[in-house]
Amino acid sequence: MNLITFYNVLQTNFTENDTSCGEQMLSHGNVEKVLIGGVLTVLTLFTICGNLLVVISVCFVKKLKQPSNYLIVSLAVADLSIAVAVMPFVSITDLIGGQWIFGQVFCNVFIAMDVMCCTASIMTLCVISIDRYLGITKPLTYPVRQSGRCMAKIVLSVWLLSASITLPPLFGWAQNVNDDKVCLITQDVGYTIYSTAVAFYIPMSVMLMMYYRIYRAAKVSAAKHTIQGFPKVEDERNSVDCVAAALKFQKEVEECASFSRLLKNDRKNISIFKREQKAAATLGIVVGAFSVCWLPFFLMSTARPFICGVECSCVPLWVERFLLWLGYANSLINPFIYAFFNRDLRTTYRNIFREGYMYVYRITDIIVHTWHTQEH
Repeated sequence: MNLITFYNVLQTNFTENDTSCGEQMLSHGNVEKVLIGGVLTVLTLFTICGNLLVVISVCFVKKLKQPSNYLIVSLAVADLSIAVAVMPFVSITDLIGGQWIFGQVFCNVFIAMDVMCCTASIMTLCVISIDRYLGITKPLTYPVRQSGRCMAKIVLSVWLLSASITLPPLFGWAQNVNDDKVCLITQDVGYTIYSTAVAFYIPMSVMLMMYYRIYRAAKVSAAKHTIQGFPKVEDERNSVDCVAAALKFQKEVEECASFSRLLKNDRKNISIFKREQKAAATLGIVVGAFSVCWLPFFLMSTARPFICGVECSCVPLWVERFLLWLGYANSLINPFIYAFFNRDLRTTYRNIFREGYMYVYRITDIIVHTWHTQEH
């Protein structure tokens, strides 16, 4: 075999597993396919179940039907859409090594769904952070303006803006990278800067700003949370003795009234302080999880056109897929974060699980009883 023939054989073997863009397809053994398929299936199913629980809880439990929870439902719907309309196709693509098998037409539809749902999820998180900030800093005026119609308009605006990001590739501004083996969002530099800024960098900046302001408000509140010269709240029982003593001494009556007013103000300050602390903790975890999940992917997406050019991607396929699934994992985390910090949601979850368990138990009991009856 001469050198030219050997080169041709190598080139043929290489291009069998490569796309026209130069992305090398991943080759998985049977054990790897089972492991990858199991992990991705569990991730998808848990994402569906978690977000479905949120939607069911808020829509069917009267106590949770509040305008502020419209945003939680919008977030859950966006994350649920990712799990139902996006994750299964990505899972299949990854199991067969990264090759796109669903055709060029559906590639554009798939990318549009992926971008719209992920952007809606991210932007809803951003709006939730603003909502929490206004609820903490304007507790008297903001809830009055927080009507159902207003929140519905905000949710609609989030989804319309998210959908607008998907339109340019569909109407000719920039074409998605789409051949027989690859389905990749357009690498046009202008569109990449526009889409990543609107879908991620601006929302993330707003979330960080809201978290900082809530954290600062909680810190200032903690510094002011003292009553000098009077007993603490745990000594509230002493007020009973104070009232008894006031029956005899007018001076003690006045002191008792003064103490009661201060005690009432102290309880109010404690309530505000705890609410600010809880909001800061919740938003801190939300922002932290969001950053860990999505920041690596968007940094790669922003840098890719400048490094690889606009025709295709030069990033190793396994790196792309790992960072993409890390971003999708945020859709799994969100419902559990809000349930952890929301007592009403936690209670509703427990009730749903309890009712579901009892239903399954009754059905199983009927089946077993019927089976024993037929045997005898």
